[in-house]
Amino acid sequence: MLSDVRCLTNPDWVFEELPRHVDRLSRERLAGAGRDQDSLRRILSTARFPAGIPLHLAPQEPDGPELRPNRPLADGLTLYLEARAAAAARLGRAADDPALQIGLELGPEPVFVAWLDQGQRAPEAAVPAPPPLGQPAAAVRRWFEATVSQAVPDADDRLETARAAARAYAQRAAAPNTLRAYRASIRAWCAWSARHALPCLPARGPDIAAFLAAERGRGLSPTTLDLRRAALTYLHRLADCPVPTQDSAVAATQAGIRRDAAARGHGPKPKRAAALDVLQALLAEIDLATLAGVRDRALLVIGFIGAMRRSELAAIRIEHVTLEARGLTIRLPLSKGDRQGAGVDIALPSTGRALCPVRAYLAWVERAGISEGPVFRRVFVPPKRRFALTRGEPVIGTAALSDRSVARVVQHYAAKAGFDPAEFGGHSLKRGALTTGMQHQVHPSQLKRLGRHKSYAPLDHYLEHGDAFAEHPLKELV
Repeated sequence: MLSDVRCLTNPDWVFEELPRHVDRLSRERLAGAGRDQDSLRRILSTARFPAGIPLHLAPQEPDGPELRPNRPLADGLTLYLEARAAAAARLGRAADDPALQIGLELGPEPVFVAWLDQGQRAPEAAVPAPPPLGQPAAAVRRWFEATVSQAVPDADDRLETARAAARAYAQRAAAPNTLRAYRASIRAWCAWSARHALPCLPARGPDIAAFLAAERGRGLSPTTLDLRRAALTYLHRLADCPVPTQDSAVAATQAGIRRDAAARGHGPKPKRAAALDVLQALLAEIDLATLAGVRDRALLVIGFIGAMRRSELAAIRIEHVTLEARGLTIRLPLSKGDRQGAGVDIALPSTGRALCPVRAYLAWVERAGISEGPVFRRVFVPPKRRFALTRGEPVIGTAALSDRSVARVVQHYAAKAGFDPAEFGGHSLKRGALTTGMQHQVHPSQLKRLGRHKSYAPLDHYLEHGDAFAEHPLKELV
């Protein structure tokens, strides 16, 4: 059971926000539990956090005035038992070690916190747990979660520490979004193999083929199934096992799924391009009298003018932005097209017109009073305190918006403008920028540079072509 549950901010606010983080059954139990510490510990020890929450290491003793999260140990954990297993694997302890304590901090977002009782310090470089070959699916899932969430230990000139750092760096070769998708895929595989009493690790080719067919039966797209297969490949390579995803049965099943989906008209559909006219319609729905409105205008304008992906927008920090005489330069330390991490500079010209990205950026950072850290952050209104007549003023968070939040902003204003929000997403801004350039006869080499593509091949994926009849190249010749 959880060792402790603590509030880091206004309890009224915490207990109003907490139910949205847990599963339905836990919400019902919390409604009748009040704020009794023992009741909270019992309920939250079995609660499921569907969105996943992080696990941090707390250096303070548990009887200190508060538990402040320090070093991250894992992310995306949905259960207390998962947090305990991940902490045990990371700290080199048995999961049932009585010295290992797991608490839960309740603030704007819940966080699992781990510490060692009796004044014991966690070793900087834990001995990696061996792959759970032939073990139950639950053990495979816990091992995978712990392995891909390893923190880089502090250097101390020991071989064990250097090896632990090498393992941690190896996991960082994959993008965070990719690892998030892999975690979801491995959870799905472990649950399915456990239900059917099949070996989870190492898996067998025909079993994986059946799993992919079952996932397709649940309505998953061929693209998602490609991720499922890639995650299983990653799992087996991580465990140094033969890779069963190369089995002919798996390849044939995947090819058949793609062909069947195409025949049914279920092929992948790119998000609609927010070209200039669409962007203007979205911007017209923004209420600039609100903090969130000023932020959203800056986000949409910068995303469009810079032809940026949603992950790139979410990653912008004040330190990355340079204000120059002719506009803004945004330095992206990492981006999808920059595999070597050399960094990419994006120039946003000052136009002096309605869609000037410099004006939109300065309006937001000055209104928000941001001088460091993430540019685009959550804006929220705390719940009304007991006996208060009104709710408080909007609050600006400290953490960056997630890439999914960027997509939701686009969809929100698309719906307000009368469009189908399902047609829009984070890619709509980049597609809109490149499509607008194409419509105004911008040279393809300039579009390639704007989109930061290495070749012309990916460019066509981002262009949304207009009327095929009106734009037929031979229309005036025949």
